[in-house]
Amino acid sequence: MNILIGIDDTDNLETRGTGHHARMLGHSLTAAGLFEMRSVTRHQLLADRRIPFTSHNSSACLAGTCTGKLDDLISHARDFLIRESAFDSDAGLCVAMEDEVTPAIIDFGNRAKHEILTIGDAYRMIINTNLYLEGFLNAKIGVIGSLAAVGLRAGGNDGRLLWTRNLRETTGDFQISDLLELVDIDRIVEKNLFAPDPSSVIRISDWCRPVMIGGMITLIAEKNLNNQTYAYESASKDYIKSISE
Repeated sequence: MNILIGIDDTDNLETRGTGHHARMLGHSLTAAGLFEMRSVTRHQLLADRRIPFTSHNSSACLAGTCTGKLDDLISHARDFLIRESAFDSDAGLCVAMEDEVTPAIIDFGNRAKHEILTIGDAYRMIINTNLYLEGFLNAKIGVIGSLAAVGLRAGGNDGRLLWTRNLRETTGDFQISDLLELVDIDRIVEKNLFAPDPSSVIRISDWCRPVMIGGMITLIAEKNLNNQTYAYESASKDYIKSISE
C-alpha cells in the first residue's frame, strides 16, 4: 500500500524545522514496523505576511509503503506530532493512499503555492474521500500545508528531496552508474533533462538535493568545465532552490 504522509507547522523559531520532524517521523514509523520510507520531500508554499508561518512556509511529505495496519500508522504519526511538535506550533497531519489523491487535491497543492487558503478549504477537499486530515495543538492551521504537501507530492513535479536512502551520507566522486546503485534516486540528468553517459564521473557535494520531475526522483547534474577528474557535479544550492521554491 503506497501512501503519502504530509506534515506542516510543527516548529517554532527555537526548534528544528518541519523537514527534520518529517525525517524523524519516518524513522519512527519504520522502527515500529509500520512504514517503509522511500523519500521525504520539501514543498514551498506561498510566503505572504498575511499567512502565519515560522520561517519559510514550507511543508513536507513522506512517501513509502505501509507495512502494518493503516490505522496503527495514523495513530503512531498522530502521537508523534503531538509529542514532538513545538508547544506553540499549529501542527497538521494528512495521510493518503497515493492512488486516492484526486486531481482536485493536486490542484489544491498547486493553489497553496500562490493563494491564501483556509482550514475550511482544506477540509472541504477531503469530503467523500478516504484521506485522513487532522490538526493539533493551537490554531491547527497546519492542515492546509499538510494536505498541500500530499497534493504536490502526488502531482510529481514539485519539491526537493530531504531524504532518500544514502542521500545525506554520500559525498565525493562516483561513476554515474555506481551512484544510481548507491543512492535511491530514479535518474540523473543534465539541466536539459538529457541523461549523461553512465560511465561519466560526477562529484556529489555535501548539499545534494534531487528534485521531483515527472514523478521521478531526479538528480540534476551540471557540467564541470574546470577539472579533468570529473565531468559533472551535483547542481548548486542556488540552482536547486531556484527550481524548487
